[in-house]
Amino acid sequence: MFREKIGQRSAKVKNTVEKGWVKKFAEAIGDPSPNYFDEEAALASPHKKNIAPVTFPVTFDYGAIPNLGMPTKGLIHGEQKYHYRRPLYVGETVYCYVQVKNYFEKKGNFGNMGFLILSRCVEDEQGELVCETEQVLIISEAVKKEMSK
Repeated sequence: MFREKIGQRSAKVKNTVEKGWVKKFAEAIGDPSPNYFDEEAALASPHKKNIAPVTFPVTFDYGAIPNLGMPTKGLIHGEQKYHYRRPLYVGETVYCYVQVKNYFEKKGNFGNMGFLILSRCVEDEQGELVCETEQVLIISEAVKKEMSK
């Protein structure tokens, strides 16, 4: 169903790691670390700068893969992994895109389940990879039938 999309990606989208959003996000996830918004605490940290929480990249715009044809309902979020090369620094500009990494199917109790693996990449202004998230979306037999109509 999505095998022909493996390797396709969106155009890069510019995002900013904005201090106010970082603070609101940290509050929303219940992480009170002053390293996210207190400049004095950041100077005392190993990074010497305010950083964003590990899961903050979920807030970024990654663009859209043309003609991917994702269903608007019925997807199951299987798992999400974060791989960092360095922290996201508050105030920096980053460029984000999403890519289809893989697609496969497995037989389950409710029919064939599709597993769509998406890679969401965040690069700095020099084009260096800062972090990559890997997301597994599970597409049930019922959703696949709806999509083929």
